[in-house]
Amino acid sequence: MNLAYRDIRHNLGRFLLTCFGLSLLLGVVLSMIGIYRGLVEDALTLVRTPGVDVWVVESGTRGPFAESSRIPGDTREAIARLQGVEAAGAVTYQSIETSHKGNKLRFYVVGYELGRPGGPDQIVSGRTIGRSRYEMVADRRARLALGEGIQLGRDTFTVVGLTDGQVSSGGDPVVYVTLRDSQELQFELAPPAARREIARGTAPGNTDTINAVVAHVSPNVPADSVVISARRWKHLAATTQAGQEHILTSSVVERARKQIGLFTAILLMVSAVIIALILYTMTMDKLREIATLKLIGASDRTIIGLILQQALAMGIFGFALGALLITTIKDFFPRRVVLQPEDGLALAAVVILVCVVSSGLGVRLALKVDPATALGG
Repeated sequence: MNLAYRDIRHNLGRFLLTCFGLSLLLGVVLSMIGIYRGLVEDALTLVRTPGVDVWVVESGTRGPFAESSRIPGDTREAIARLQGVEAAGAVTYQSIETSHKGNKLRFYVVGYELGRPGGPDQIVSGRTIGRSRYEMVADRRARLALGEGIQLGRDTFTVVGLTDGQVSSGGDPVVYVTLRDSQELQFELAPPAARREIARGTAPGNTDTINAVVAHVSPNVPADSVVISARRWKHLAATTQAGQEHILTSSVVERARKQIGLFTAILLMVSAVIIALILYTMTMDKLREIATLKLIGASDRTIIGLILQQALAMGIFGFALGALLITTIKDFFPRRVVLQPEDGLALAAVVILVCVVSSGLGVRLALKVDPATALGG
């Protein structure tokens, strides 16, 4: 006869309600881990999409994602002539907010040269950009349809293709346009500002500016050698693909990682306290039954097993229900939630450990019960 099973069956409603409440708490813990994984995936999406080996940016910066970087547009030709470089492309990155059909939309605009590195790696619907002006490829999260026109700056762009999962580190959907279009969006002055510069005797600024140069390196040439060659120009800085990913994970999402980690730890401590209090209350409710068990000769091991099994059942059932809930609704989150099996297994192990530790309060109370209590009025 399993005493824990019979006790749970006797108070099934309260047990299920308790497990449901615990599942919501553990579901939040699992979702926080998934949100952090999603932050990292989103941050690395843009840097991995071009599939390049070397990033060249402005000297003294870690751009183009960690901070601002501006270099002349002809830098791409200089990088393309370096030994070991198979192909190089100029790219720009900028955030834009616009109005469309009465709603405000925020995009992360990537400008690239057609036929060169820097564009989308996969088109899931439609086609890639075929004209040099006023066409765009948008991510599905932008909720734009093929053939739909949207105004960016003073021009209207037509959506010719769709990607999937292309978002910035801030969660904004990515749209791709040609380099010339993006340079006008980012660097060209508005007419009033241009007229003011002319009135001051200053010519409007040159729009042949880019944020970075990306390059494919020959398989037989180490990427580090190209980086060293590019750094010889004092106005340029260069990193490998691995270095650019490290910059993103160590700076762009570092504070978010710490904050989410702290919040997850607090939730786990709250879960431990709740489980301990629930078990203590459940033990208080059956002190007479425990005293009766002691009176008829039940060992301390049997009583400890009763409380420990209830704690484990509560934790395992609550975790399973919470994981099922988050898996079902994760696609409705405004940010990407990435649930990895190893994270779930690690959290399950932590939940089991928390249940074992939290049961100590109830076990301590049960072991102090006097068998004579069973004979009281």
